[in-house]
Amino acid sequence: MTHERLANWAGNVVYGAARTYRPESVDELRRVVARSGRVRALGSGHSFSRVAATTGDLVLLDGLPPMVEIDTARSRVTVGAGMRYADVAAELHRNGLALANMASLPHISVAGSCATGTHGSGDGLRSLAAAVTALELAGPDGDLFELRRGTDDAFPGAVVSLGALGVVTRLTLDVEPAFEVEQSVRLEVPLDDLAARFDEVFGAAYSVSAFTDWRSGEARVWLKRRTGRPEPAWAGGREAPGPEHPVPGMAPAFCTVQLGIPGPWHERLPHFRPQMTPSAGDELQSEWFLPRDAAPAALAAVRAIAGRVAPVLHISEIRTVRGDDLWLSPAYGRDTVTLHFTWRDDPGGVLPVVAELEKRLVPLGARPHWGKITTMPAAEIIARYERAGDFARLASKIDPAGKFRNAFVAALFPPE
Repeated sequence: MTHERLANWAGNVVYGAARTYRPESVDELRRVVARSGRVRALGSGHSFSRVAATTGDLVLLDGLPPMVEIDTARSRVTVGAGMRYADVAAELHRNGLALANMASLPHISVAGSCATGTHGSGDGLRSLAAAVTALELAGPDGDLFELRRGTDDAFPGAVVSLGALGVVTRLTLDVEPAFEVEQSVRLEVPLDDLAARFDEVFGAAYSVSAFTDWRSGEARVWLKRRTGRPEPAWAGGREAPGPEHPVPGMAPAFCTVQLGIPGPWHERLPHFRPQMTPSAGDELQSEWFLPRDAAPAALAAVRAIAGRVAPVLHISEIRTVRGDDLWLSPAYGRDTVTLHFTWRDDPGGVLPVVAELEKRLVPLGARPHWGKITTMPAAEIIARYERAGDFARLASKIDPAGKFRNAFVAALFPPE
């Protein structure tokens, strides 16, 4: 136990916990949970919101023993909650297996990513949480319990849970045979063409991302194609002659291999290499999930205020996510387009722009990412989730005294 004051990766959130624990076993974790009055779990700290902040006890999951147990017969893997995707992916690949999807950063923890609805990009790819088939949690008394897909009615409410149901100790994920991906970049793609041919562009590869500053009127499109699969021959803009970084001017050495050179799935699907720090953390991030069919209107809404956005922006990324059935997933019930903004570390300049973007995107159906910055009131956010009432009842059943609640959760689900 320590009394150290921890901050998130970006430094914009200080957690302010009364005590911090880094248990080295699940049994030690259970004892911490059992004796705590209020407790929250922290993964890699890559959230920019206060989703993990607490004035109670904070449990760091990175001290738990690494675990990767492969069930080849069922095409599943069970992993320790504190493990990073990079480490899980490397072990899976050594065994000839793969995850269908990865986020742009392989540095993030499995449990934290799933709890906040984090995602990659691809018309046929759901959020990372949608790969979960079972999870084990330590409940209020420190006792372990498990929920499984297809067996427990509460399962769809428990995966993207914002940490409100307990401390996740392990997760079981779907896997598939390992595959190769080749990555290329198209430059100078007009945003007008991107909007007009949205389905064609984002259907042109297994995973597609478009980066823009909005003011230039152009995007750079990352295409990640699975080898051996026929895919549409979209070729807008021009082919990049060398490696690119999503943020113009930054070293492409931080990024995964491009130029159409085939390589293992886990070394191409993320944008960044796991052994490299993609940036210094001096940034803020926001992201909104919108119905896919709102993509042209959403792009137009942002472009209308590009003059306000660009001066406080590092880069923006446009992605697609297939809908899922997880109650608090921002992609719940609908195929989705996401607009991600990596801002300069300037809260005074950024927050008014975030508010203006939300004024324009909320009428189109926007839901903010749970781990990013938003100015939307909690009541307005949760009103966009039709299963929110079911989740509130589930949380009250599992944790009636609110041991796992914090201010973030309480604002979304006020005590009755």
